[in-house]
Amino acid sequence: MNTALAPVRIGTLGRAWAVIATVEAITWAGLLIGMLIKYPLAGTPMVVTIFGSLHGAAFIAYGLLTLVAAVRLRWGWWPTLAALACAIPPFATIAVEVWFARTGRLRPRA
Repeated sequence: MNTALAPVRIGTLGRAWAVIATVEAITWAGLLIGMLIKYPLAGTPMVVTIFGSLHGAAFIAYGLLTLVAAVRLRWGWWPTLAALACAIPPFATIAVEVWFARTGRLRPRA
């Protein structure tokens, strides 16, 4: 069997981190849509309130889970700082999640 095509096994912590990275990106999208509705379209601020709260919670959860995963999965300083920094630009958590999955950083190490 070609190991390059074999599925990568991800541990429970790695899977949880990947899920929160995706949730953080989705709430970013909701917040950006809400700001588009509120400001240029002069719509209701309710969407910003809802997605702002959801994104704030996802952002904090992502940051905390990143620190826990960094210690338990032994990421090192550079990947940890990259993962934390990727919470700031919209959708960058998806890119770092793909990078970590491809390089095996979401698997527990022996």
